[in-house]
Amino acid sequence: MEGAKQKRRPLTVMASSSSSQVAAARGMGMANPLAEWSDRFRSLETGLRAWLAKQPTHVEAAVSTTLGAVQGAALGGLMGTLAPDGGAALPVPPPPLGADPKALASLKQAQALAGGPLVQARNFAVMTGANAGISCVMRRIRGVEDVQGSMAAAFGSGALFSIVSGTGTSNPVANAITTGVAFAVFQGGFFMIGQKFSQPKSEDTYYSRGRSMLQSLGLQNYEKNFKKGLLTDQTLPLLTDSALRDVKIPPGPRLLILDHIKRSGIADKAILRS
Repeated sequence: MEGAKQKRRPLTVMASSSSSQVAAARGMGMANPLAEWSDRFRSLETGLRAWLAKQPTHVEAAVSTTLGAVQGAALGGLMGTLAPDGGAALPVPPPPLGADPKALASLKQAQALAGGPLVQARNFAVMTGANAGISCVMRRIRGVEDVQGSMAAAFGSGALFSIVSGTGTSNPVANAITTGVAFAVFQGGFFMIGQKFSQPKSEDTYYSRGRSMLQSLGLQNYEKNFKKGLLTDQTLPLLTDSALRDVKIPPGPRLLILDHIKRSGIADKAILRS
């Protein structure tokens, strides 16, 4: 009997230890699912940006426009669904007889903002899609993401939003221009405010083009490596694989950076200026 009991003890110990290991493994697997999903989404976003940076301008613009339109449609549909009375965000009275054209235009604008989920999804899809696509084209043409490109994208998205939503039927062209200018002024102001707060140090101005390049490639995490190695905007045309390796940038990002510099013609522009 004593021998049998002694033989059972190791099995009991093994079972308890294995169960504790399984519990520990489960606990590790469920440690922080939100952080895990966030990391996966961030890696997918970085991979998509890196892939788009290697594509022609029209491909990146088409993908950016589509993604922006999908996001805008989801946001607009959600706003229309959450609004009271089946999506009527604002109580819009019927137009009075013999109303002034300006009053009718204002009424049309209110109706556009008070549409149901499908109307809101359409309007926001056009607005955000156009903004994303124009921003992409401007960044490719100018080689940097600045306030001029941001205002151009806002003007185009505002004008298209005015046309699609049907506001200002008395003079749709003038109303589209007015709406586009209003969008451009607001977004340009917000861009400059955000740029001021995001770049509190004057020394950051020496890395503006490098920062824009890294953001377009989805490699903004390596901005600190550029600053640590004093790789300012003036050194961009001179970058080599060994220089990027010295600041501890991995091989994959190094290839993307060098390919971007080659395709964007940064080195050729530097030679012409000299």
